[in-house]
Amino acid sequence: MLGAAQAEHAARVRAHIVAAIAAAGGWLSFERYMELALYAPGLGYYSAGARKLGPGGDFTTAPEISALFGTCVAKQCAEVLAALTRAAILEIGAGSGRLAVDVLRRLQSAKCLPERYLILEVSADLRARQHACLRDSVPDLLDRVEWLDEPPAEQFDGVVLANEVLDALPVRRFRWHSTGVEEMGVAFDGERMHWSAAPANEHTTRECGRLHAAAGFAWDDGYSSEYCPRLGAWTTEVTRSLDRGAVLWFDYGLPRAQYYLPERHEGTLICHFRHRTELDPFRHAGLQDITAWVDFTSLAEASEAAGFELAGFTTQTYFLAGLGIEREMQAMVAQDAHAALRVSQQARRLLMPGEMGEGFKAMAWLRGLELELAGFRLRDLRHTL
Repeated sequence: MLGAAQAEHAARVRAHIVAAIAAAGGWLSFERYMELALYAPGLGYYSAGARKLGPGGDFTTAPEISALFGTCVAKQCAEVLAALTRAAILEIGAGSGRLAVDVLRRLQSAKCLPERYLILEVSADLRARQHACLRDSVPDLLDRVEWLDEPPAEQFDGVVLANEVLDALPVRRFRWHSTGVEEMGVAFDGERMHWSAAPANEHTTRECGRLHAAAGFAWDDGYSSEYCPRLGAWTTEVTRSLDRGAVLWFDYGLPRAQYYLPERHEGTLICHFRHRTELDPFRHAGLQDITAWVDFTSLAEASEAAGFELAGFTTQTYFLAGLGIEREMQAMVAQDAHAALRVSQQARRLLMPGEMGEGFKAMAWLRGLELELAGFRLRDLRHTL
């Protein structure tokens, strides 16, 4: 059951999207629908004030599970920062602020703090929550933190971080037939929004042919999936100001050949609402997260197009192991013997294949540096891309 405030908000979001459908002639691309549902100013899921992360929200990310994640990320950042002078960190979409706290705290203890910690955040609600988290946890470091509405205009050296950001970029849905390709959009029948098919344009048809070839096997008639047409341009835009340094991406996804296997015939689109997975993206528009897995082959292609060197690709398990998560666990338990069970349970969620360890991946890009990054030494999966 929705509360009164949630029901009222959902009604406003619905009216806004229904008006957009009407203005588009009765059919709206799912890509545009997803953009409105997540980012419409003052209405979208990431633009309005609903609590999104943690126990009171809709989903939990790795930094929310344990400081072990942020500590290991900080150690990877420290390798890069040590090779630079006057460096900064830019975090894209900082969630609750927990990752920023853990990274700054560990870099402070290692005497490797960046001059600035920049946060690119489009949500006013999340920005306020991040500020409160940093103020309460690392008040002495708050003066290093700066929030941005858009990527920095000036060039800088350092690290760009993005944890679970790419999965929320709007995607285009398609349905494959032996006779042609349909693009799946959204229509409104007077009572509810629903899926509606239309002939795909030339660009979508060509892209689907490329994805089908990557799968290496025939798709059944009616095979449905998605792709993210914005991924390349968006990643180029948010990393363009990095002169020398590294970009670290963390998200759930697969290389293209595995993403578009014939057995994955309904795609990867999923929604998160109150820590439950939902399959209907229209049911709680504006109140639920809408995500799709990341095609890491596309992300690798984007690194080259943006002038970076693809420096690593591995699973979250091997990334954290390469950065000594076991030693970090031992250090936590040494400080608090009663924390042993809790730390073990947290590590299990981060590392086990059935939890986040296998589905979540880490990818690194380098520009202007030649470094072997510790998080990618144990298992390099770039050959799978």
